[in-house]
Amino acid sequence: MIAGGFAHAQNASAATPATGPRTILIGVAGPLTGPSARIGKDLENGARLAIDDANAKHPTLNGQPVKFALASVDDASDPRVAVTVAQQLVDQHVVGVVGHWNTGCSVPASRVYNAAGIPEIAPASTGHQYTLQGYNTAFRIMGHDDLSGAITGEYAVKTLKGKHIGVIDDRTAFGSGLATQFVKGVEANGGTVVDHEYVDDKTVDFSGVLTTLKSKGVDVLFFGGLDTEEAQVARRMKQLNIKATLLGAGGTSHTFVKLAGDASEGVIALEPGRPLEEMPGGKAFDAAYRAKYHHPVELHAPFAYDAAATIIAAVEQTQSTDPAKLTAAVHAISRQGVTGTIAFDAQGNLRDPAFTIFKVSGGEWKIEKLLGGETAVAAK
Repeated sequence: MIAGGFAHAQNASAATPATGPRTILIGVAGPLTGPSARIGKDLENGARLAIDDANAKHPTLNGQPVKFALASVDDASDPRVAVTVAQQLVDQHVVGVVGHWNTGCSVPASRVYNAAGIPEIAPASTGHQYTLQGYNTAFRIMGHDDLSGAITGEYAVKTLKGKHIGVIDDRTAFGSGLATQFVKGVEANGGTVVDHEYVDDKTVDFSGVLTTLKSKGVDVLFFGGLDTEEAQVARRMKQLNIKATLLGAGGTSHTFVKLAGDASEGVIALEPGRPLEEMPGGKAFDAAYRAKYHHPVELHAPFAYDAAATIIAAVEQTQSTDPAKLTAAVHAISRQGVTGTIAFDAQGNLRDPAFTIFKVSGGEWKIEKLLGGETAVAAK
């Protein structure tokens, strides 16, 4: 991996002056403002590294020099904004899109990309409904919630030995999807969900639902929602002296531990994909990321890198920027990425996805167990 200079583009993909290479635009869409801006920037940073690495090899298209550049847009984690910025990327003639982060944004935006025939590779949208729409252009580069929900449900019953399991979900496409599949996983393994409470993604005081759950004697509490919300749940649980194990699916970022403070201790989360240190290209990626940005990976940058690199590989394999050819190439692709083998099933889901169960210990996320994936093994 080579970390090169900063590439950025604002305008449509077009030939540069006769003396320079043609520019090929790849879009990246995510939250660059708002409470999840750090995640959006992390995705953008990962995609930029893929652009840098490709350009360092002096790529050509049909014998003519080209350079790849990134067209970055802010969807603010808002589905309506996501549709607007998706159209902006289409109008800029991007050859593919890395995005979106939220399932709630990827679902409506995918209709725009599908209408234009442009492949969209979501680096972190785990809601299964995204790839159940029947769009040939929709792909995801990590496992979906039906799988992660089933795994966490089984873990709550068989490993955590939960007898009175509670659920909170934030009614978003992401949170509700996780919670629904978690409940199915619990019940499939003979467990019992004694209460299922609902909030929304703007909730800041969880006292009411937590007091209700405490009255039900909950010993394992699953939270379906974002890490910033879950941090508030963890803090309030400590204040209310609720001893239940807090379990989530996703959100093992540095920010969660910072926000939750000492209340983060013992929290368990399942994250799609391998941890950075267990990824085939993780160590090299981590070194390149730190060298370029001078801080560690937040969460999903390696997946954004692989999404961008896969689009670039499709361009190089087909020697074309034709959307139909690129979409077909992505469907057929099988390549070694930073995060693992990149290959997709007929729906556009990643084949053989890996998952990791983490636990906060000593103020840091520690690996409990690796699951799935073609080379996953139990953590020592």
